[in-house]
Amino acid sequence: MSNLDLAIGGRRYTIACTDGEETHVAELGQIVDTAITANGLRGQSESRMLLYAALMLADELHAARRDLATAASAPPAPDPQMEQRVDAIALRLEALAESLDRAS
Repeated sequence: MSNLDLAIGGRRYTIACTDGEETHVAELGQIVDTAITANGLRGQSESRMLLYAALMLADELHAARRDLATAASAPPAPDPQMEQRVDAIALRLEALAESLDRAS
């Protein structure tokens, strides 16, 4: 285990994390600090500041999940090769129809 010092909302916190995860945890701490700073929450009580940060991040997660669900339900983009194959089939059908018209 490693100990990592994080600065969040103007306060210092020592966090234990798995060896090798220090960079990732530091990046997460920076995200929380940025959310607190961007919303003018420095100077609030520690529990209130972290509650606001948690709510903001939960809101972002909720929006991301909603966007993912919307994207998953959208029809897939058309396959350009499929369009070419359909065009080729249409041309062959037209040629066959012309051939049948000439034969009759």
